[in-house]
Amino acid sequence: MYYKFSTKNLKKFFFIVKTFKKVYNRRFAAVAHKFLVIQTAFTGDVVLATAVIEKLHQFYPSAQLDFLLRKGNEGLLQNHPCITNLLVWDKKNQKNQNLFRIIAQVRRQKYTHIINLHRFGSSGLIMLFSGAQYKAGFDKNPFAFCFTKKVTHIIAQPYSPAPMHEIGRNQQLIADITDTEPAWPKLYPTPADEASVIKYKSKPYICIAPSSVWFTKQFPGEKWVSLVDQLPADYHIYLLGAPGDKELADSIASKTKHPLVKNLCGKLSFLQSAALMKDAGMNYTNDSAPLHFASAMNAPVTAVFCSTVPAFGFGPLHNNGKIVEIKERLYCRPCGLHGHKECPEGHFKCAMEITNEQLLWWTSKTT
Repeated sequence: MYYKFSTKNLKKFFFIVKTFKKVYNRRFAAVAHKFLVIQTAFTGDVVLATAVIEKLHQFYPSAQLDFLLRKGNEGLLQNHPCITNLLVWDKKNQKNQNLFRIIAQVRRQKYTHIINLHRFGSSGLIMLFSGAQYKAGFDKNPFAFCFTKKVTHIIAQPYSPAPMHEIGRNQQLIADITDTEPAWPKLYPTPADEASVIKYKSKPYICIAPSSVWFTKQFPGEKWVSLVDQLPADYHIYLLGAPGDKELADSIASKTKHPLVKNLCGKLSFLQSAALMKDAGMNYTNDSAPLHFASAMNAPVTAVFCSTVPAFGFGPLHNNGKIVEIKERLYCRPCGLHGHKECPEGHFKCAMEITNEQLLWWTSKTT
């Protein structure tokens, strides 16, 4: 007894085989994928890079997703549910020796896909020796010649009406293996992180991250004092930052007339700070990493832009975020992509002429 393969039956057979292959590929192909995302720049850059991790996990839920960052930022991604392994590069101690160790470690892993969000030569060198079949990065990287996919990293003109956000630029690197719509960045404080800050949440509160690595990106201390003086008296004010920011925060706390100011600089980890910011009535930041913490936690934020401009692509991402900047278009602003140790023109108008009225925009909604 045999089965007769008519033309009709053959078409049905090949349709079944084709359908089975599609289902199989969707369910099992991702298992073979090993991704490495590289972002060894600053803290805020790592936070924004989590959008790439979220998108890759959406499309390849069973894949290995590893992340390479600089030592000091690993606390951001500890216990991240989408990340398999964290690779940490110590740039401060024996930088080059540690770079070669990372190169060897990456090569041993035999990644199928490496997505490099960092635009400088060190990360390009890692790509060059990785052995990965898919190597995506920005064309500004000196080793871009070895990438299988290169994307032009475009910073918009200072007052562009429709600038691309950094998460959009990063998404371009994986658009061909996912889609064109970027995911939101996300941080994942643990239950222990949440528990450690619960004592600060019994009353309404506001978080302020007053410091920045760059002087011209930092709202001046006396301006923070003036703002704090006018914040609602029944709100607790928590000053957030690293241990090195404690002196600035102490100065603000000692000079303000507000009765409920507490300096938490150096007392909270990255994820604990993010957990506290999540439920704040408002978060005040410079154009710096805490702004991106707020975006990653979908927390309300007022972002103060001094020498830099939102068109560079690093502003708030959600509707509960607002940018505050000088109303006048200064001839000297922006004076750079990052900032300076002092105002090149000596007047620092981009910060000094921002008003409390602008910063207190949200308080009318609470009264």
